Amino acid sequence: MRHDLTFILGGARSGKSGFAETEVTARPGPWHYMATAQAFDDEMRARIEQHRTDRAPGWVTHEVPLTLAEALRQVPQGAPVLVDCLTLWLTNHLLAETDLTTEIAALQDALAMRHGPVWLVANEVGLGIVPDNPLARRFRDEAGRLNQRLARQADRVRFIAAGLPMALKG
Repeated sequence: MRHDLTFILGGARSGKSGFAETEVTARPGPWHYMATAQAFDDEMRARIEQHRTDRAPGWVTHEVPLTLAEALRQVPQGAPVLVDCLTLWLTNHLLAETDLTTEIAALQDALAMRHGPVWLVANEVGLGIVPDNPLARRFRDEAGRLNQRLARQADRVRFIAAGLPMALKG
């Protein structure tokens, strides 16, 4: 089985996750869901629970707010994998003050070593105004750089707007 990487971008509530889940579940399961969100408050806990409830049966969920590359290496080769979402993963690393260069390189290496389908979901955050504080500007810049690197690595890139996918690559 060959490398098969799809990168899905879009704004908040654009339909990225639903599109990705539909693509993944078109393949034989079990499907592996790499969940990167952390629940720091009740509202986020409710969002995470709603995501779990909305998913069809057959998903194996891996909670990976920081250890995404390691988790990708542990999933059996050939198994369909959905990573949702890279923007939250990046945020977690920024807040933890880890070495982003090392973490992103490890992620790209883990993706390159996978055989079988992987879908990556991320937010396109560069379409709005320039943020008003240094941390927000760093986040926007790092997210843009991460998205560019993964788009180059991906076989296919889809941009989702209003629930509609647009092919950017492949």
